[in-house]
Amino acid sequence: MAIAEDRTALVNVAQDISLATPGDYFVLLKPRVMSLVIFTGFVGLYLAPAGPHGAINPVLGAIAMLCIAIGAGASGALNMWYDADIDAVMSRTAGRPVPTGRVMPGEALAFGIVLASFSIATLGLFVNWLSAALLAFTIFYYAVVYTIWLKRRTPQNIVIGGAAGALPPVIGWAAATGSLGIEPLVLFAIIFLWTPPHFWALALFKSGDYARAGIPMMPNVRGNRSTQRQILAYAVILAATGMLPWFIGFAGSAYGVVAALFGLEFIRRAFAVWRMNSDDPAMVPAKRLFAFSILYLFMLFATLLVEAMVLRHVAGV
Repeated sequence: MAIAEDRTALVNVAQDISLATPGDYFVLLKPRVMSLVIFTGFVGLYLAPAGPHGAINPVLGAIAMLCIAIGAGASGALNMWYDADIDAVMSRTAGRPVPTGRVMPGEALAFGIVLASFSIATLGLFVNWLSAALLAFTIFYYAVVYTIWLKRRTPQNIVIGGAAGALPPVIGWAAATGSLGIEPLVLFAIIFLWTPPHFWALALFKSGDYARAGIPMMPNVRGNRSTQRQILAYAVILAATGMLPWFIGFAGSAYGVVAALFGLEFIRRAFAVWRMNSDDPAMVPAKRLFAFSILYLFMLFATLLVEAMVLRHVAGV
């Protein structure tokens, strides 16, 4: 009798344990989002001026970037843990490891907590506690403020929650200098203002997914037409903000030209979205703006990085 009960208990335990592969845990990290975080974080770290002891040690810089990457992955895992129910009904996310059962919810939660704790502690102990505090705040903001609180409650979820995705260059700057400045805050502002038109363009042609999941994205709450107007308004503000690095003098003329040209193109594509028939099921202008918005952000930050590298090479630094 006791042996039979023990066997039953073992079977029940086995049913609660997933057979996830390493690839499933890698998906939990949201590698596409992580790649953007790593890139913008590195730009912030590289652009930072040398401190009293010179430029950041390459080993410490590598540790900082590793911690930023792991922290981003922790945020992704915590997001997938909490959002498993709505991910299951959205075509874009239904194949993720938790809703498919390849990773159990408790495992995703534990994975995220361990990664978050490791990344924050390591960054604080080896680099500095300002950058560690900013990383901790970023993870908390994304996992709790955005995912748990805002995402299912307000159509402004992306606007307010976008602060989490805008902080990596600030963390990179703080890791290199142990301080903050106007420059990383400008980089923060660019990403922060980029987030709404980027995600609202996606929401226009994925509104059915969000409706099934019960997520109050702007098109589902205020309608397509209101969303189209707001995308255009944000595009104009973003294009102007994108010029600030050149205007305040921490970017050169090459960046100014790239930011101006890509900013005008962003506005042109947003204007096409504004003119689009709100009932058009194809939503081609929205799809084109969504794709271009990724290129826009990449080009601005890549130009900042290349300019800084060229200037340091010329100066022999």
